[in-house]
Amino acid sequence: MSAGFEIGDGYACYRGPVADSAAHRHAAFQVAIAVRGEVAMLDASGTCHRAAALVVPPMTWHRMLAAPDLRTYFVDPQCAFADRLRGCRGVTPADELRDLDEELLRPAAARTSGELDPRLVAAMDAVWDLAMPELAARVGLSPQRLRALARAQLGMPLTRWRVWARLRRAAEALRAGRSLAEAALTAGFADQAHLTRWMREMMGLTPAAVLPALRGQSRHAV
Repeated sequence: MSAGFEIGDGYACYRGPVADSAAHRHAAFQVAIAVRGEVAMLDASGTCHRAAALVVPPMTWHRMLAAPDLRTYFVDPQCAFADRLRGCRGVTPADELRDLDEELLRPAAARTSGELDPRLVAAMDAVWDLAMPELAARVGLSPQRLRALARAQLGMPLTRWRVWARLRRAAEALRAGRSLAEAALTAGFADQAHLTRWMREMMGLTPAAVLPALRGQSRHAV
C-alpha cells in the first residue's frame, strides 16, 4: 500500500507498511498502533513487546519489527498530549490509544504542556542556533540549571532535542521537494552524511528510506 507521512503542530504521523528498523532512540514520544492485529518491537534487552498500541518514551532504545499496516505518531515532549504519556517507562502497551487519530491528537498537540517548566519550553523553542549560555540567559536560568531541568523533565539534554528538531526541519524540506543535500543544509546539518548519521541514530532509518513516505510514494518506510 502507499505510505503517507504528515507533519503537524507538535506531532508527526506515518500510516503504511513498515520494515524492520535498526535499534534507535528518538527525542519524541512514539505511539505505534496496529491497524490490524498487533504492533511489535524489541527493547534494549531484546524483549519483544506486542500490543494493539505501544508507547515509546524519548531516549528509549527500541527496534520496530515489520508490519503490513501501521499508524505511528511522534509526539513532541513539550506539547499537552505528551503529558498523558509521561508515566511510561520503557516500551509500554497502551491499548487505550488504539483508536487515536489525528482529529483526537491535533488539539492537544497544538497546546503547550501543563507539566513542563515554561522556561524549559521556551528554551526548546529557541534551541536552534543558540549556544547553551545564550539560551540559558534568554530564559532566565544559568546554563547548569537549564541542563539539570532538561534532564529532570525531559530525560535528555537539549542538544538531543536540537538534533530532533533539525530532523523534523529536514523532513519538511524533503517533503517540499528539496534534495537530500539541500535538506541537510536547510536543517543545520553539516552535509548529507551528517543528516544520514543522525537519522539512523534517532529513527533507525536513512533519509533515502524515509523519502518515499514523505512524498507519498509506495514503499516500506518508517
